[in-house]
Amino acid sequence: MALRLAYRPPLAWSALGHFLAGRGAAACEQFDGRTYRRTLSMGGRCGWISVTPDDGKAALRVELSPELRPVNDELVLRLRRLFDLDAPAKDIAVQLAGDPRLAAVVAGSPGLRIPGTMDGFDIALRAVIGQQISVKAATTVYSRIVSRYGRFVPTPFEGLDRVSPSAADLARVSIEDLRAQGLMQARARTIQALSTAVASGRLRLAHGEPPEQVMAGLIELPGIGPWTAQYVAMRALGDRDVFPRADLGLLRALGLRRARDLEDASQAWRPWRAYAALYLWQAQAAGG
Repeated sequence: MALRLAYRPPLAWSALGHFLAGRGAAACEQFDGRTYRRTLSMGGRCGWISVTPDDGKAALRVELSPELRPVNDELVLRLRRLFDLDAPAKDIAVQLAGDPRLAAVVAGSPGLRIPGTMDGFDIALRAVIGQQISVKAATTVYSRIVSRYGRFVPTPFEGLDRVSPSAADLARVSIEDLRAQGLMQARARTIQALSTAVASGRLRLAHGEPPEQVMAGLIELPGIGPWTAQYVAMRALGDRDVFPRADLGLLRALGLRRARDLEDASQAWRPWRAYAALYLWQAQAAGG
């Protein structure tokens, strides 16, 4: 079964695919430079998708496993959010490029989108794992957790055979078992608290939830600070103006020393501050 998802051009597809898969686990998410593949669980059904640009058109072509046909409508909605396809890319670029500090990075990657998610808990889990360690180290630990607790799902793609564990899955895992996957005691406790809060329904990490309320709920959990809460709001809730005002990478990118100065600078980018953060992170990763 195949779908076509139209979008408002331009779309920085390569940057988006590398960002998504580069922070995931190869067992549940892959990108080869053109095709993005992943497993997913929706409505009690597990399956896979394979997404490529539809050449010559402002659209993506999506192939999906037969198991996902009954949840087709919800799947389309989530995919549009995953790839941020409804973003007014040209309007965002015009505003951000009006600031000389962003003009070059915006011109260098037209159509950069907010990498969303199919599952808000999964993004929160990755963010917690990645606190105070490198992206490479975080993906290693996350991959172990997927391999140990993720459910098997058959796909025609080599190595793509697990869905990421749900909050309910991890809420049942002991601190000791989580530590055995390479987590420190404090981080394992945070994951247990996060999993329990989401599984119980006390914390909802879904697109459209009130960002301030959700961020406050995240910060109440042990071991989660403002940066992680803001990152989750950006990717899981679709908040286009949330801004990690104390991010060291953003401070370095702009040559600033104080979070207050970064916050002041960001006012010119409203209501698209999340996109500004992504452009600056990309420039830092590229050494620009």
